[in-house]
Amino acid sequence: MIKNLLNDLLLPEAPGPFISFTVFDLLKAIEVIAERGSVGRGKLSEELQIGSGAVRTLIKRLKNSGLIATSRSGCSLTEKGRRLWREILCVMPQRVRLEENELTLAPFNFAVLIRSCSKEVKDGLQQRDAAVRVGAKGAITLVFKNGKLIIPAVSTDVSKDYPESFNQITQAMNLRENDVIIIGSADDRKKAEYGALAAAWTLIP
Repeated sequence: MIKNLLNDLLLPEAPGPFISFTVFDLLKAIEVIAERGSVGRGKLSEELQIGSGAVRTLIKRLKNSGLIATSRSGCSLTEKGRRLWREILCVMPQRVRLEENELTLAPFNFAVLIRSCSKEVKDGLQQRDAAVRVGAKGAITLVFKNGKLIIPAVSTDVSKDYPESFNQITQAMNLRENDVIIIGSADDRKKAEYGALAAAWTLIP
């Protein structure tokens, strides 16, 4: 439902402006509004690092879909929007920045935890390619299985092979059996975060 609902907001409308934002801008917008309660258009533009015209269109799409309401104080989630945010948190409950470590590929690194989807992971190449397509340097896919953090085709025990990375991840995230962690790396914060989200997006049904 999450993917279908947000992807539908990117469909072209005639007549209407060209869509210059991505599904990950929509995800980030919902996160920012959910966490702050009410957000003005200018602040949303700053947070998403997109232009005012794109933000106006994004807000219009979210409002027309019933996910947000607008007022003089800014944008806020409706009950439908809050339900969607709860669904997103069930699937991706944690998103954190990481320091550089043995597994990271660039100065900026962002990790996303995806619940109970280890069976969707093959060798991690699909996730890496998805991250690269949105401007990241790459992405590392880790799986928590049988009480161990592993990297498919690379490491059967991250705690031994990459102890610094293991410590960072386990201290930042509450891992459960069959969880997946994606680390997106890039030369700037947004590309690292969106790279991790793009990689995670490939695992969400």
